[in-house]
Amino acid sequence: MNRQYSFLRLVLFWCVLVPISSCIDPFEPDVKGAPESLLVVSGFINSTGVSTIKLSRTQNLAQDNNPPSESGASVFIEEEAGARYALVEVVPGNYSSGNLMISASKRCRLYLKTKDSKVYASDYVAVRTTPAIDNVAWKADATGVRIFVNSHDANDQTHYYRWNYEETWQYTSAYNSSYKYDNGQIVERNEDIYHCWVTEKSTLIQLGNTTRLNQDVVADYPLTSLSPTSVKLRYKYSILVRQYAQTQEEYKYWENLKKNTESIGTIFDPLPSQLTGNVHNLGNSAEPVIGFVGAYSVSEKRIFIENSELPKTWRMSTGYESCLPLDTIKVSEVKNYFNTPNYLPVYPISNMMGQIIGYTGASTDCVDCRRRGTNVKPDFWR
Repeated sequence: MNRQYSFLRLVLFWCVLVPISSCIDPFEPDVKGAPESLLVVSGFINSTGVSTIKLSRTQNLAQDNNPPSESGASVFIEEEAGARYALVEVVPGNYSSGNLMISASKRCRLYLKTKDSKVYASDYVAVRTTPAIDNVAWKADATGVRIFVNSHDANDQTHYYRWNYEETWQYTSAYNSSYKYDNGQIVERNEDIYHCWVTEKSTLIQLGNTTRLNQDVVADYPLTSLSPTSVKLRYKYSILVRQYAQTQEEYKYWENLKKNTESIGTIFDPLPSQLTGNVHNLGNSAEPVIGFVGAYSVSEKRIFIENSELPKTWRMSTGYESCLPLDTIKVSEVKNYFNTPNYLPVYPISNMMGQIIGYTGASTDCVDCRRRGTNVKPDFWR
C-alpha cells in the first residue's frame, strides 16, 4: 500500500511539474530592502610577486554592461604587526602592488578605504606556499585533445588546490595581403597582417582536493579539452597553467561561487547559496561584502602543442569559413572600393603585358588578422 501511495505521489509530482516547467514566463521579483550595490573584492595576496586586486560593485540582473569599477580607493597589503605595502590603481578599479616577498611565517590581510571613506579589510590569513606543478600533460584521442595537470605536496600540507590558465594560439587570416590603399593609390604594406596570435583566459573555476587520499597528490586533473576541428590546434597552441594553494575556508568559498555561477539553470541544479567571504566593512559589520582574499605563492608551467604532433586525419577549422571569395576590382574602381577601412586590396591582377589592370579585394575582417588578435609575437613563443 505504501509503495502504491509513493508511486501515485511521484506520478502526481511529474504531472504538475511538466506543465509548469514547459511554460515558464520571465519574472523579475521586487526585492525590497536590498542594497543598491555591494562591494566585490577579487584577487589574492601574491607572497612572491605582484598582487593585483580588482574592486567593483554588483549591479541589477537586468543590466548587461560591465559591473561598475570602484575607483579612487586607497588599497594596502598589511602584515600583522608589521610592514604595509601600498597598491597603485593602474586602470579604474584595478590595483597592483610592487614585486613583493612576504615570508611564509607571516600573516597578512588586505586593507582598503573607498573614496567615500568606507573602510574594509579582509581577515588576517597565514601565507601558504604553493607546491610546484609536476607537469601539464595532454592526450590526443578520437574526442580531441585533453589537457591535465599533475602536482603533489611532499609535506602533506596543501590538500586544497585551485587552477586557472591562459591559452595562446597562432592563426592566419583568410587572405594574405601585402598591399594597402594610401593617399589615393595602392602601395606595398610593410606590416604583416596575416600571422597573428590570440590569448584567452579561462573562465571556469577549477578546484581539486586530496583530503580523501592517503597522499597529497593530484593526478591527471582535467583542465580543458579541444575538439579535433579546433582552430586553436591549426598551427601551434600553448597553455600556461597557474596553481594556487587554498585554505579549506577559501576552497569552500570558491566551491560555492562555482555552484552559483556554473551550475544554475535547471531544477536539478543546486540552489544558489550565500557567499561567505572574509572581507568586512570595519564600520558596519552588517554590510555584506563579496570576496575572499587569501595569501599564497603561485606555481606555473607552460606547454606547447604543435600541429605536427596531432593525428594527420584531423582537419582544423580556419575560423574564417564565412569569408566570401575574393572580388575583382578594376583600376578605375579602386578608389570607390578601397577608400574605406572596411575593405582591403589583396594582390594585383596583371595582363599579359605585365600591366596592372586591377586588384583582388576582401572584407577587412577576412584580411586583417588583428581584428581578432595581435600580430606581435608573444615573448614566450618559440
